[in-house]
Amino acid sequence: MPLGKRGSCMSEQENLDRDLAELAVNEALDAGAEYAEARMESGITNGLLLKNGNPEISGFETYSGMCVRVLVHGGMGFATTDRLEREVVRERVQTAVRMAKASSRVMENRIILSDEPTHVLDYSVPQKKRITDVELTEIVEALTHIDKAMNEAAPLVSRYIQLGMGEKTKYFTNSDDSKIGSVIPRIVLFSIPTIMEEGKISQAMIQRGVSMGWEYMDPVKRSEEICHEIAMTYKNMREGVKAPAGKIDMILGPEVVGIAAHESCGHPYEADRISGREAAQAGESFVSAGMLGTRIGSEVATVIDDPTIENSYGFYLYDDEGVKARPKVLIKNGIINEFLHNRETSASMDMGTSNAAARANSFDREAIVRMSNTFVQPGDHQVEELFEDVKLGVYMKNFMEWNIDDKRYNQRYIGREAYLIENGKVTTPVKAPILELTTPAFWSAIDAVAKDLDFSAATCGKGEPSQGVPVYTGGPHLRMRNITLGVPQ
Repeated sequence: MPLGKRGSCMSEQENLDRDLAELAVNEALDAGAEYAEARMESGITNGLLLKNGNPEISGFETYSGMCVRVLVHGGMGFATTDRLEREVVRERVQTAVRMAKASSRVMENRIILSDEPTHVLDYSVPQKKRITDVELTEIVEALTHIDKAMNEAAPLVSRYIQLGMGEKTKYFTNSDDSKIGSVIPRIVLFSIPTIMEEGKISQAMIQRGVSMGWEYMDPVKRSEEICHEIAMTYKNMREGVKAPAGKIDMILGPEVVGIAAHESCGHPYEADRISGREAAQAGESFVSAGMLGTRIGSEVATVIDDPTIENSYGFYLYDDEGVKARPKVLIKNGIINEFLHNRETSASMDMGTSNAAARANSFDREAIVRMSNTFVQPGDHQVEELFEDVKLGVYMKNFMEWNIDDKRYNQRYIGREAYLIENGKVTTPVKAPILELTTPAFWSAIDAVAKDLDFSAATCGKGEPSQGVPVYTGGPHLRMRNITLGVPQ
């Protein structure tokens, strides 16, 4: 990725902030910590919400703060502050050390962190027009243009459109001598058009997000994307027929493939969920640590989580424990290949090193195991080839609803834009087909994967207190054989 390199000439305030982070680590070591890290963060966020063309909420925020995490005799302590003053930082370090010592006295299994290489660098995402330079009038003009286009695409009962954007600056340092700085801008556009036809209502939830500057917000392009979704949803409402009964084949579009990869592969492969830590917060997993190497899908099914994708919504090059990011192959040719790890889980499961899945959504939150950009790897087929061999089937291009249980085993997707496939041809729109099956059945039913690749932005929730982090879900078109569709309620 063409990353911007930050110069050595930092502002006086930035030098002060980094000095405070170094102070925190040194104070913790002097107080008896075996390991210490400090993560500093400052950010600027801006946003606007339009409802039926009227501005309802506008917000602008700046913030800064830091956290310190320490390890003492296998006990962990964590403390944060938004007062970046030397004495305050010292006090918070002492709090974290006391917490770690108290924890070590009652813990049965002491925490060990994996050994990781040292990294010293700064990186940033280039912006043609910096987010922080955008005026409120530009935001209003862009959203108003999109709103007017939405209103002409179909008979809408209501229009909800929201833009959020921000620039986050981080600095991480630890007692292993890593020192990593980053600047990452993000934009997210979220819209909910509500359509009515003959007394029936349908909603689309459309989210787009990137890590880049204001140049992403071309109102014409964004309008075309959203209005196409609205028009197709309206067409399915007017012309859709009942889905066929019995065994059929299915073609899934990238949006459906992506949510399935995220929910039924990414979440159950989070090592903290597998170990039981997330059970009371976000659920459990049907996967156990001993299932590495177990077949769960067909040979053409490969699922990857990769935070290094250029300009992706879930982009980062180093995680919040200072570990260098890389693609993680969760399923490889149908075999459970790898879990998502931080330094604690990789050590406890004897994995050697972390694979850089530790993320926090703010300086005052603990970094926990998270996804980034989770997707099915493209295959060898042209998209058209997937349809040619289907005598009777359904093409579910996207979804309007999904559900999955706490263990990520039973899943259900309801199509929004969907079509009948007859003798290799896409024909009549199908109204709200339901794909309902277990996770192993889903990945095992795949027999062909196309070469294309597309992503959708999402906000993934996890943790207590809750942490929403930006991610991509995605994949290519794929084909599933011998599927029995669910029955509408």
